Amino acid sequence: MIDLFSASQNGPAPRYAALLTDLDGTLLDEQSQVHPANAAALRALEARGVRVMIATGRSTISTRPVLEELGLRTPALVFNGAGVWCPVQKRMLEERVLGSRTLARALDFGARRDLPTVVMTNVAKYATPPRDEAERAALSGLMGLQIVPREALRDVEFAIRVTYYSRDHGSSTEMQAEFEREVTQPLYLTNFPLNNLPAHRQSPMSVLDLHPPCRGKAEGLRVLRELYGIERERVVAIGDAWNDLPMLEEAGLAVAMGDGVPEVVAVCSRVIPDNDGDGMARLIAELFPA
Repeated sequence: MIDLFSASQNGPAPRYAALLTDLDGTLLDEQSQVHPANAAALRALEARGVRVMIATGRSTISTRPVLEELGLRTPALVFNGAGVWCPVQKRMLEERVLGSRTLARALDFGARRDLPTVVMTNVAKYATPPRDEAERAALSGLMGLQIVPREALRDVEFAIRVTYYSRDHGSSTEMQAEFEREVTQPLYLTNFPLNNLPAHRQSPMSVLDLHPPCRGKAEGLRVLRELYGIERERVVAIGDAWNDLPMLEEAGLAVAMGDGVPEVVAVCSRVIPDNDGDGMARLIAELFPA
């Protein structure tokens, strides 16, 4: 498929032809809503033929309502790049899954450390039973979650992600380091303190996510090139957290949210106000003039 802007009949192609944006902390505000001005700007942008791609660490289940609200038609990157969901065909275009041996070793690690563990597929989520209020709160935002005995996690097929929660590690980075020492499998790992998410500001939990090998959110740039012929130099990427770094480091223009983590701000050429305002709409008006 040829990008609509790759060969304009009215002159040279615009500088940017696609917008790649994170959800939590970026497009979604502290109440997990999209600011009306930003929503209108994204709809208008895609109506003009610009590709608007969501790139999120969320599952397909929790990403679909946002796509439906916005009416976006460009495939979305889910599970931090391990999956690509098409909102038009309502199916996965790409889906990387964990091998059975890798999943078994990952579950062994969670069992040895007695960590609350979640296994996700494209259509379902399964978690070990929460043992106290902190663990119940940590799991509370997971849409479509089913509580099962720990051993039942080993029966899950086509797993895309394994997630651990911990209060015993000093940080999520420390938990990842321990996992890498014990489980030497090719995986794409992301970690973060759960209190980075608006719904969990008081949580003491650290989080570690395991995905099949991929390039993280940089997979979005590959998908834009392969489906629409849009090279990375013509992509604007917007994010706020560590898992956004792969796409920000490769995009033609990297934009950080005003309250983004220092590592993100350091690699970005532009900084816009935080996610509670209309900063994204104003950026779109500047970079994609009608």
